[in-house]
Amino acid sequence: MEVDSSAASSSQTPLSWIEHKEASSPAELKSWFTKIREQYERKLWHNLTVTLLQFIYLPEAGPHLIELWNNFIHSLEGKANRLRLMEIARRVGREFTEPELTLKFLREVLERIPSPYPTEATESTPAVAAAPRPMPEAYCLNLSSIAYAQLLLGDLPACKKTLDECEKLLGEQDTVEPIVNAGFYGVAGDYHKVKAEYGPYFKNSLLYLACIDSETELVPEDRVARAHDLCIAALLGETIYNFGELLQHPILQCLAGTEHAWIKDLISAFNAGEIGKFESLSTNFANEPILAQSIAFLRQKICLMALIQTAFSRPRDGASRLMTFQQIGEATRLPVYEVEHLLMKALSLSLIRGSLDQVSSTVDITWVQPRVLEGSQLDTLATQFKAWTAAVGKTEQNVDELRGEARQLVAAS
Repeated sequence: MEVDSSAASSSQTPLSWIEHKEASSPAELKSWFTKIREQYERKLWHNLTVTLLQFIYLPEAGPHLIELWNNFIHSLEGKANRLRLMEIARRVGREFTEPELTLKFLREVLERIPSPYPTEATESTPAVAAAPRPMPEAYCLNLSSIAYAQLLLGDLPACKKTLDECEKLLGEQDTVEPIVNAGFYGVAGDYHKVKAEYGPYFKNSLLYLACIDSETELVPEDRVARAHDLCIAALLGETIYNFGELLQHPILQCLAGTEHAWIKDLISAFNAGEIGKFESLSTNFANEPILAQSIAFLRQKICLMALIQTAFSRPRDGASRLMTFQQIGEATRLPVYEVEHLLMKALSLSLIRGSLDQVSSTVDITWVQPRVLEGSQLDTLATQFKAWTAAVGKTEQNVDELRGEARQLVAAS
């Protein structure tokens, strides 16, 4: 969408332009322009900013946003909060028909934001301190918007460079508003999705969801797509073996009743190490070619999860902690000769710690990677605590008996 220069003369003041829009706008927007004019005349800059933030998200306001920025909002840069203005600019940028125009617009806006970087003194110029809050946050929000435009243009190196600058600047701030973090994590997740980097995408997408209210800020289609992509990333991520956090996230509830509902069940199967459930659900892989192409990796991953679950759920009754290769083979449905390789893989990924005895075909697992547990796993943990408590009580009783016998021997001597 190009700016309609005929809508208002370049000689018009912001007030005369908004009066023109108030008189010529459709009925559904007239009251909004009246409210904007009144707050502008009364110099209620905060109230005006809040009104503009509400106005820009009206479906019928879209065609008016570019000219609204150029003829009115642009003049508020020295009066209103720069971070709120950057929120508005980000929304305005979406109205351009081409990513090139969006990128040009956002760069022009960035040039007008005071630099968040301090400047050292030179022979001809004094030192300039970094701009205070909220300038760095506004700068970061603009950078994340620029990175998204670069991503849409397919310029991945430029997108990565912009994201790196944004991440570095965010790391230097003491506090950052959620919308700024959401802007960065959202684009970073999209970048890693394009690159098919499942682990980083999974991390950034969860952080993005932590910064927003997905019920109000994402439409139902976007929530389903986000939940679907998170599940795929969790399954295919080479370093992701903790599925409990994802299973407990509200975003997964939107998969119920959709064509992707089975993927949530698949995630639950991985979390519990249920190989049988995995096998039955794998018939749906035809609907997800990317999973069908990675079937060998997924089989290894479900076996690793079965190993972790077996080690976690073994009795804690004071008996030997040794597990035989035969026991592990039965739990993972692997031939005994493949168990050692599975254990080595688990050790290399830091999923477990312990020692192997190849001669006796046993393993002593002393530690399992911490993870978020589901209800049934918490029941297992409670049972183990009860067994441990009983064992401690029995040991205490034995110590008391031995102490009594010792006292009797001392008294008799």
